[in-house]
Amino acid sequence: MRVLGVDPGLTRCGLGAVEGRPGAPLNLVAVGVVRTPADDDIGPRLVAIEAGIEQWLDEVRPDAVAVERVFAQHNVRTVMGTAQAAAVAIVCAARRGLPVALHTPSEVKAAITGNGNADKKQVGAMVTRLLRLEAMPRPADAADALALAICHVWRGGVQNRLAEALAQARSGRTVHPGTGQSKGARK
Repeated sequence: MRVLGVDPGLTRCGLGAVEGRPGAPLNLVAVGVVRTPADDDIGPRLVAIEAGIEQWLDEVRPDAVAVERVFAQHNVRTVMGTAQAAAVAIVCAARRGLPVALHTPSEVKAAITGNGNADKKQVGAMVTRLLRLEAMPRPADAADALALAICHVWRGGVQNRLAEALAQARSGRTVHPGTGQSKGARK
């Protein structure tokens, strides 16, 4: 599974793609940031973020996109900008029919470090170790985007299989164990 992680932000939107599966070594595909000038108007900044994400989607060709779930902070302006950048990422992925998952910062930290309260340095160090990199990705937004992608590879696959099984059960279909093949609707 190839996942593009997005750490949304207006000034720096972190992007990181990894490839792998649960229980196997992960591979770095790409990492970077889309930057916009803080003194530009909101419209052009969001357009620039959209163009950057679209370019990444073209080049990386992910199977899924993992975006940091925006959480409440005391600084409303920061929350609004983060939410707007997150929405752009979600729209870009949805336009292509890609599944989008939202992961909270504490969920990502717990998946990567084992501690939901880990700091950015701890997350960056574990991302560096898990991807066998020589240096920690910089800026921290880039490392956070990789952490989102790793979290989704490890947790998203299980979540997706559970959601598919639940949807099939609700529709009355049964799945043949081991093949994923549907046996048809129940009468």
